[in-house]
Amino acid sequence: MSNPIDKAQQRIDELQQKLKQAKALKSRIEARQKVVESKKKRTEETRRKILAGALALEMMDRDEGVKARFMTRLDKYLTRTDDRALFGLPPVA
Repeated sequence: MSNPIDKAQQRIDELQQKLKQAKALKSRIEARQKVVESKKKRTEETRRKILAGALALEMMDRDEGVKARFMTRLDKYLTRTDDRALFGLPPVA
């Protein structure tokens, strides 16, 4: 026959195991939520860049002064040869 103290200890052990499993599940859920949130932020950032870029290109098409100022800034900002080529800028020496 089992001792009541042994039964209680067995129950405690079972509950501690369930608690460990619940904490592990919580951690996995939180990690998934972080990934989803991070992906959403990256997607929103990309969309903002695309929209702002579209506006900048439209403004450059409409106004040569804006285009000249923008190209001057791009010339100073862009360092990668392939990025500069997109705007017809020569490679940086």
